[in-house]
Amino acid sequence: MAPAGIEGVSFKSVVKRVSPPILIDAGRWAKHKLGSSMNGVPEWEYIPEGWSRASEERNIKGWNVPDVLEAYKTKWPEFVRSLEGTWPLGISHEADRVRVEDCSPHNTIMAYAYVLALASRNTRTVSILDWGGGIGHYYLIGKAVLPGVELAYHCRDLPILAEYGRSLFPEAHFYDDDSCLEQKYDLVVSSSSLQYAENWQDVLTGLAGATKGYLYVTRIPVVRSHPSFVVLQRPYSAGYGTEYLGWFLNRGELVERAADAGMKLIREFFVGERAEPRDAPDIGQYRGFLFEPAH
Repeated sequence: MAPAGIEGVSFKSVVKRVSPPILIDAGRWAKHKLGSSMNGVPEWEYIPEGWSRASEERNIKGWNVPDVLEAYKTKWPEFVRSLEGTWPLGISHEADRVRVEDCSPHNTIMAYAYVLALASRNTRTVSILDWGGGIGHYYLIGKAVLPGVELAYHCRDLPILAEYGRSLFPEAHFYDDDSCLEQKYDLVVSSSSLQYAENWQDVLTGLAGATKGYLYVTRIPVVRSHPSFVVLQRPYSAGYGTEYLGWFLNRGELVERAADAGMKLIREFFVGERAEPRDAPDIGQYRGFLFEPAH
């Protein structure tokens, strides 16, 4: 049985509820925005020693910090407005400007629309687990690209983001622990999140276990000519006052691990983003992977 959801909630009613501007300390956000270039350090850097680096640098705070939430709040009104109307959905809630004339965010959203349509083709209510879904961006995207289909939306993220997501969408379900994996969903989505888990193999196995329909892992930086390795990102240009480690995953390792978890690859997507960390052995090309249970 599908989890309790958000039946009857229209995209327009959600937009109306969350549209009022949210004010933050704009000066502090601008300072962080300029931080990387002011310090003269690269945004991306290869970390040969791997995850042990996190214990050596105090700037590596991860995602559970107030500045990440404040950046989301700043861009939220523009993000909501960008989903209205008929213009192309070239939208990136992490970019300096939410609406960008770039194929990469457009690819991301159109690919998600295809996956969501596939998951909903035999039902009018789709249960979704959005792993690492922040404050609910994919909930609004889903309502915009697939009107008329009810979304039973569940989101797992860190405490500071999950708490704010609950305030935006009280009818949805936000988790700051892994209890969300105790049930199964028509669609499990992990967008730009799996690579930030040190034990990504175990996380992927857990997501596969919660999948009864489709598992969609996307915006993953993948490499082909080198085993998976760790990088450091300094995302000050996005307004995040933090630094964090992440994987550049070898494509073969990713697909093989999914197969070990009982999943079969049915479609691969080209996102278009790329990152070339300083001194890295390979360039990360961002891709998406759609799986279904092998049986």
